[in-house]
Order: sequence, then C-alpha cells, then structure tokens
Amino acid sequence: MHFDRKNYSDKILKELYEALLRPRMIEEKMLILLRQGKISKWFSGIGQEAISIGAAKALANDEYILPMHRNLGVFTSRDVPYNRLFAQFQGKLSGFTNGRDRSFHFGTNDYHIVGMISHLGPQLAVADGIALANQLTKQKKATLVFTGDGGASEGDFHEALNVAAVWDLPVIFVIENNGYGLSTPSNEQFRFKSFIDKGPGYGIDAVKVDGNNVLEVYDTIKQLAENLRRNPHPVIVEAMTFRMRGHEEASGTKYVPKELMDKWAKKDPLDNYEQYLLKEKVITEADIKKYRKAIQKNIDSGLEMAYAEDTPVATTERELSDMYAPFTQEVILPLAEAKSTKRYVDAISDGLRQSLEKYPELIVMGQDIAEYGGVFKITEGFVDTFGKERIRNTPLCESAIIGIGLGMSIKKQKSVVEMQFADFVTCGFNQIVNNLAKSHYRWGQNADVVVRMPTGAGVAAGPFHSQSNEAWFFHTPGLKIVYPSNPADAKGLLCAAIEDPNPVIYFEHKLLYRSLSEDIHDDYYTIEIGKANLVEEGTDLSIITYGMGVHWAKEVMQTLPELSADILDLRSLLPWDKAAVEATVKKTNRVLILHEDCMTGGIGGEISAWISENCFRYLDAPVLREASLDTAVPFSPTLEQNFLPKGRLKQKIKDLVEF
Repeated sequence: MHFDRKNYSDKILKELYEALLRPRMIEEKMLILLRQGKISKWFSGIGQEAISIGAAKALANDEYILPMHRNLGVFTSRDVPYNRLFAQFQGKLSGFTNGRDRSFHFGTNDYHIVGMISHLGPQLAVADGIALANQLTKQKKATLVFTGDGGASEGDFHEALNVAAVWDLPVIFVIENNGYGLSTPSNEQFRFKSFIDKGPGYGIDAVKVDGNNVLEVYDTIKQLAENLRRNPHPVIVEAMTFRMRGHEEASGTKYVPKELMDKWAKKDPLDNYEQYLLKEKVITEADIKKYRKAIQKNIDSGLEMAYAEDTPVATTERELSDMYAPFTQEVILPLAEAKSTKRYVDAISDGLRQSLEKYPELIVMGQDIAEYGGVFKITEGFVDTFGKERIRNTPLCESAIIGIGLGMSIKKQKSVVEMQFADFVTCGFNQIVNNLAKSHYRWGQNADVVVRMPTGAGVAAGPFHSQSNEAWFFHTPGLKIVYPSNPADAKGLLCAAIEDPNPVIYFEHKLLYRSLSEDIHDDYYTIEIGKANLVEEGTDLSIITYGMGVHWAKEVMQTLPELSADILDLRSLLPWDKAAVEATVKKTNRVLILHEDCMTGGIGGEISAWISENCFRYLDAPVLREASLDTAVPFSPTLEQNFLPKGRLKQKIKDLVEF
C-alpha cells in the first residue's frame, strides 16, 4: 500500500494513527462483550476504519456527518464520550436515545452527527436538507453522508443525489464499497463497474479512493470539502474497501471466498499505516504502546461508568410524552375584525402566505409550485413575493423532499412540503412514518415539517388521485393530523400546523377548493389542534365526522326535518377531541360516525371502539358507521358516487334513530 504524506505534518499523521487505533480497540472489546452477552448486537467496521477516520478528520467539527453501522470512527473522531457510547450500546439512559434504540441509530447535535435508520437510504436526503439550510443561511459548510454499495441500490440514493445535483448542494456522498450487501456480492447488486460511473449521469463530480488508505481518504475529502465551501456542489466519493467480519456478528462470513479474505487481510488499514509510520520514523514502538495504554484506559473507564448505570425504569407518561417535541399551543386571535370572502383554496393560500411572512426560516417545497403556482394554484404568485429560494420546485422525488424537511429541522428551519396529490405520498411513506415520526422519541430531534395533502374523491379523478389515506398515518405515533372542512378552519389550522414544531399531516379536500366560500379574518390567526367543532346542534343523534363528511351530514339532515342532530366536526384526527365526543354522546345517546375513507380500517373504527369502552352507559343504540366502499376509488362518476357514503347516509340515520 502506497502512502503519500504530501505536506502533512508529523502531528497530523500521528493524529490519524491514534484516531484509527481508537475504533479498532473499541471494536475488539465490543466483540468480547458480545460473546459475554453484555451487548446484544454488533456491526463490525474492522477493515473499514480508514474511511470514517479520514472523512471525519478532514471536516470541521461543526460540519455535519451522517454515518452508518460501520462508522464508529466518526463518533470517536468527534470525541463523543466513551461512557455515553457504551451506555448507548447497552440501552442505558445516559446514551443518546434513552434506551429506545441501539448501536448508531441516533444523532447528536452537540457533536454534529446524525445517525441512520435501518432502512439505509433515508439519511441521504437528510444530508441534503442540512446542506440546503446551510446554503439558505449563507453558511459555507460541507455536509458528508455515508452509504454502502448495497444501500446505494435504494431509490433514496437516486433521489438524494439528483436533488443535490439540481440544487447545487454541498454534500459529499461517500459510498463505502466493500463488495457485499450483507451476503449479496456486487455482481448481484449492480452491473456497472464503478460508482464513479454514476457521476456523469447526475452531472456531478465523482472520485475513487483507496478506502483502506487513511492518508488518501483524508487528503481527498479535505480538498473536496474546501472546494465545496467555496463553490457549492455535490460530489460522489467511492471508497474501495472490504468488511473483514460479518454484516453483523451473527451472520458470519462463510459466504466470502477464503482467498478474498486473505487478500484483503493484507490491506488492513491500521496495520499498513502503522508500518508506514514506523518506517518513516514518525512514531516508535514506544509511541504505539503509549497510545494503546491511554486508549485502553479510556475504554475501561467508559465501560465502568456505563456498567454502573442502572437499566432504564419505564415510565408510561414519559414514554408517551416524548413521542412529540414539547409544545404548548397558544391560540392566536386576529388583531382586527376585518373579514373578506375567501374560497377554501384561497384560505389555504392566505395562511401559507402569512406564515411565510411570519417565519423567515420557512420554505415551501413541491412539484410545480413555483412559477406555475402548483396544480391547484395554492402558491400562485408566491415566487414574486418570496423568491425561488423559499418557493422551491422539486424533481419528482417525494421521499427526498420529505427527508430534506427533516434535515432542515436539524438546522432549525421550517418547511412545508406539498404532495401534488395525497395519493403520491406513498413514495415518501418511509420518511414520514420512520424518520419524521420517530425522530424526537429516538434522539430528541423534532421534525418541523408540514406535509400538505390534496385529498378526496368526487371529481372523477380515478383510483390514483382520489384516495382518502388519513388512516395510514393515524396509526403512527409522533405525527399530528388535521383535516379542515371549511375555509376558516383551513387557514387557522394550517397556520397552527406550521407553528407546531412537530410533523403535521395536513389534509385538504380537492372538491372543496373552489366550491366553498365564506367570510374569514384577513389577519393571521390559528385554531387549536386537537379541538373539535360542533357545527350543528340537535337532540336525536350525533354525527361525528370530518372533511367532506361535514357537508354530507348537513345536506342530508336538511332532508329529514323531523330529526335534529349534533354534527361534530373533528377537524383534528391526531390527536382527536375525546372530550367533545363524550359530550355529544352523553347528549344524544345515539352515534353515527361518518367518513369518506373506506370502512375497513378507517378512523371511525377506532372512535367507535373508544366510545364503546368509555361511553357505553350513555348509549341507547349501537354505534353505527358509514363510509366508502372497501374498493379502490373508481373513475366513472356513477361508480364513484356509488363508492362514496353520501347516498347511503340517509338510510343509516333512519336505522340508528329507529333502533
């Protein structure tokens, strides 16, 4: 192995050696602890340490790095305290996730590190978000994110690189090419010869380095980072290396040919660099012993502290509360009484515009939202007022844009992400339910992201532009969900969602955009998230609903003059207003739950179950539900009307009252 020290001082060469030695010695200890049952799992980076060390040492300490399983060297190079690392591995409270996650599935803003989740790809877009925030705030910083040759097969890889290229984001994408994705060799992962071949396809630079040569990695990353700070753009770094142990220890390495293991054993990054430094008389055998003794002392001390700590004591109240970033909403009333008539679509636009004025750190991202104004014209004219930095057209990449929102949150920026249609959110589902929703619970990082969801049927748009998919997210702790049924609520709830530092899924019904108008306040105001609204009052039954269901209920009740009903508009679905539900059940003793979503698995089932458990003594009849058919949304208007529950609602009301 050839080492070129260039003009680097002995001091730097020694620092790189000591940095290489740290993760190797920790890993050797972890393998012993694993056999002793003192840790549950270990992903070994032995043989790949030079990549982590070279990269981490090449960046400034306040530049973010997004590592993976085999990047222990990133944490040790950033001087993360050993006792906290070891506590993390043992699920102790002084780790970084309060015992809620393991190994390197955590971040720490104190050390400018953001860990990965098990899905391998999502961290790439998060790096884009951090880099974008740096750009917007004029901070000349590089961001570095790791992936593997296997992880690069994920769609998130393509989306993150493509957006970074289009937006000239200063991100270094390091691909650790160790030849295997768990046990699957490269020739079963991809057909190209090298990852640097991908650079021209994305229109970005790409370089290959010997990932076992710490000097080469360090020098390459250092020069690239300096260039990116002056001239922001992304770059691919393919680091060739080999994993000398299993994907994780339980999987072993029997699938690897012995001659391949022998070949790479001779390229050990620590042994070769050590021999080079000895030969160049940069260090001595005495120095090596000194380094090892000091590191071992720190390891032993850190382990002693971690062992001394008790395992976490579960507190249900804390577990539940930590799903969300602390936030007590203060409802903002309009400063003046002035009102004007606005359609539902105008109210949403008004709330978004005033929020952009209120929060200079807020940006809006989505397909065709800039000059075109979005397919529903919510953001028409916004570019002229706020500029293209804040009103950003995006490529077709829902996953990347949502992940970018989380990255921006790490840098204390707000974002609103528009799904062109709610149906398209499937392409970003993982980022929402596994990254945004769990981030605060796992390591205390909030996701200050609002995802706007044009939803609903009734416009003959067929099965891929008409779905009501709020129940998909209703099951996910860590999210909030709002669904306004009228212009006043649409503006107030959107402003409230943007104020909230937690991820909010904001549903807006397409059919209401231009069919519903009312006088609403011109000034900025908010509505309490989690508070239902009693739209109409009656005595014979309660109709609990939201969205388009509110209008169906009002319309059908007008055809039944002999009856009167409480119509309760939930407005917020997560959390939903249990007190308001209980109050209306007590009052009328008969309940019908109505929603546009399909019956099976819909939100109505959960509300019905809660009423049965908590309000049974007030009921004079079973809790009934009416919803759309358990089919996809059909295209033909006659089929669509049959699919929707409105036509069945009148008979269901009669059935309930006559029970």
